[in-house]
Amino acid sequence: MSRRNKLVLALMILIGALIFGISLKNENLGSVWHDLIHLNMWWIAVALGCMFLYFGLEGIITKMLVESNGNKLSWRDSFRIPLIEQLFNGITPFSSGGQPAQLVALMQSGIEGGRASSVLLMKFVVFQSMVVINFIISLIVGFGYLEEKIRFLSWFVLFGFLIHLTVIVGLLMVMYWHDFTKRLIDIAFVPLRWFVKSEKYTEWRSTLNEKVDTFYEESLRMKAQWKLILEISIITFFQLLFYYLVPYFILLALGKTGVNIVMITCLHVLIFMVISLFPIPGGAGGAEYGFSVLFSQFVGNSGKLVLAMLIWRLLTYYLGMFAGMVAMVVRPNKLNRKAD
Repeated sequence: MSRRNKLVLALMILIGALIFGISLKNENLGSVWHDLIHLNMWWIAVALGCMFLYFGLEGIITKMLVESNGNKLSWRDSFRIPLIEQLFNGITPFSSGGQPAQLVALMQSGIEGGRASSVLLMKFVVFQSMVVINFIISLIVGFGYLEEKIRFLSWFVLFGFLIHLTVIVGLLMVMYWHDFTKRLIDIAFVPLRWFVKSEKYTEWRSTLNEKVDTFYEESLRMKAQWKLILEISIITFFQLLFYYLVPYFILLALGKTGVNIVMITCLHVLIFMVISLFPIPGGAGGAEYGFSVLFSQFVGNSGKLVLAMLIWRLLTYYLGMFAGMVAMVVRPNKLNRKAD
């Protein structure tokens, strides 16, 4: 990690501690402590297991994609790479650092740069597609509740969905209407001539065209490996499902019985969309607020709500970052040989 990344990591931990402190400021600490020591640790273990499955299934996906064309990746590195992604997603705005960090980690494991980029591109397309599909399902189930209880937050959710949907539509256009998409890009770039120097304009246009061509070439590989993509899509669906189930098990740990598992899961999907809108790494502040607002109807007691939010944030955000810090010091198992 660079010095800048270490500083950002320390800052995010500090911000998290500050948010936790503010959340607890107006609560009866004795009551919160009582709820904490009476947690059902079996359900907390289940929630923790869901997060390990979330990380583990991504490791399996990474290994499947790397070895689909004959490369070899050890199981240790397969699980190391998603944890590194979690760390850099957590310390960069809009989770933008996860992809470059994975690329470096794959190359450290002996995977050629072009092949590593192809793997990450295929994984990104599948992941975004599953996010959009899960969100559409959740929107059908939970948007009525969201609009009724907290209408102002529904606009943030819809905006987050539009961002993810736009990404998927753009990728599909490159895959199936390559020439048409490039013409649209040329038209969209025309106004930039008025605001940037010609050298910068030419550089940006050339870089974007190169990336579009690269993705189109990789999309041909994806369409040829449709069975692999289908398998990975199914695994990714369940990977996300385990992540979305975490708040449900936290509520059970707090003694909240009779809660609707489908509604809780769908509301967590909606929170995921809200987090993606905040430019602060990890959606700090927005994530905690969104959780508190959406789940207040199910918890009731404000002290238990704060405790639920703290546990949720520790499991879904800080756990990945701390595990990523450990993964960073693990030496890659560089295997320069073909898979069996």
